[in-house]
Amino acid sequence: MSDGLHLGAGTFVPIEEVQMRASRSGGPGGQHANKTASRIEAIFDVRASQALTPEQQDRICARLGAHVTAVAQDTRGQARNRAIALERLRLRLTDALAPRKSRRATRPGRGARERRLEGKRRQSQRKQLRRKPSDY
Repeated sequence: MSDGLHLGAGTFVPIEEVQMRASRSGGPGGQHANKTASRIEAIFDVRASQALTPEQQDRICARLGAHVTAVAQDTRGQARNRAIALERLRLRLTDALAPRKSRRATRPGRGARERRLEGKRRQSQRKQLRRKPSDY
């Protein structure tokens, strides 16, 4: 994670386009947790990016919004949390750029329904013709 985020398919976001913000992490830890800014928030402004095409920007904005964030406060060290936050950001962006699977139709179409009903009508008519005529 030294020079940027590889999003696959030749897409690369330089680290300069990702804003990093450090703050104190929550949870236990005593004086160390109270004094150390080890929580890292990685923020990526999709619309301001020069690395992404307009189509990629639109796809990410539709799925994640214009500002994509990833937070890490898993470890005590800022450097490790920075690497974790960048990796989480990379995974979110990669997932957003992945093409969605097209929906497979599961209901019968209108034509198939009409053909089925027409076949049922023909079968019903055929069976009615086999009946004895009624003498009312």
